[in-house]
Amino acid sequence: MDNTIPELTLQPDLGEGMDLEASEVKTAAPAAINDSMLTESERRAVEDFANKIDLTNNQMILQYGAAAQKHVATFSEDALSSVRTKDMGEIGQTLSNLVGELKGVDMSNPKRGLFRRAKDQLSTMRAQYAKAEANVDKIVGVLEEHQVTLLKDIALLDQMYELNLKYYKELTMYILAGQKKLEETRAGELAELKEKAVRTGLQEDAQAYNDLANQCNRFEKKLHDLELTRVVSIQMGPQTRLLQNNDAMMVEKIQSSLVNTIPLWKSQMVLSLGLEHSRAATEAQNAVNNMTNELLKKNAEMLRIGTAATAREAERSIIDIETLQETNQQLIATLDEVVNIQNEGAQRRREAEVELGRIEGELKQKLLELRG
Repeated sequence: MDNTIPELTLQPDLGEGMDLEASEVKTAAPAAINDSMLTESERRAVEDFANKIDLTNNQMILQYGAAAQKHVATFSEDALSSVRTKDMGEIGQTLSNLVGELKGVDMSNPKRGLFRRAKDQLSTMRAQYAKAEANVDKIVGVLEEHQVTLLKDIALLDQMYELNLKYYKELTMYILAGQKKLEETRAGELAELKEKAVRTGLQEDAQAYNDLANQCNRFEKKLHDLELTRVVSIQMGPQTRLLQNNDAMMVEKIQSSLVNTIPLWKSQMVLSLGLEHSRAATEAQNAVNNMTNELLKKNAEMLRIGTAATAREAERSIIDIETLQETNQQLIATLDEVVNIQNEGAQRRREAEVELGRIEGELKQKLLELRG
């Protein structure tokens, strides 16, 4: 696996599109945001990048992590386009047409041709078989085209999934670098400005402290926005796999029809024609009663085989209920996690608003004390 570290930037190119073919595969990070999910080289990259962050630069704060957010937004749009262009109904209709063609060839009627000449009966069966075979071959061609398309979609969804993991790691590193810089600034430069403002009592020192505090708050909100984008990236993982699952099941269904149903039907047709030749030879040498008994035995066997095969096919499910239960539980779990994260975020913002109000009041009081 390619372990190239995601490249963080303070000057993102927001016009860059998503290149699925050139995407780098990255490993998904755990849900908790901490540097334990990073390799040693990635930790160093976060450390180096954090040192480049300038919280006094308004433009930098505005664009911080914007490139990663743009990647996730583009990825989501591409995933949505993939769903819009997929027509599973057409594939289902093609499979239904195939079933209709196979059922249309009736070899189960024991009275068919009983009072006709053997030659006419064989001609009728051959014409019926030739017509059905031509139609089935056309349907098989359509199914093979659908199968190729679905296999390409599955490969594309694999690329999209791995690309989403890359963006997930990239967002995580932006957040960790930002949190580190924010903590260092508040503990270092911001604390020093506050101490200086208290010591000197100058308005400009108090204003400098207030300006940096505001920048820190803006940057904290920016980091919160990146965390929300990270949640979107987390959601896209199971959703992409769900789409891929659906495609894979449909490919398996088509494959089963191509390698099992069609060859079996053709072999039974060949068998039926061979048996009909034997029955015709016997009819020329035996009485009508003997011929009738032979036909009844043959068609009874064919009817049993055909009925059993039809019953088995009819009882088969397109999608296992266990699969639906599992994917449903995964999606529910994802939604629950999103709700919890959003609730926690809302709670932190409310607490932050209260704390900001308190800080503002303290600052005003302190400024009044300093000027008094």
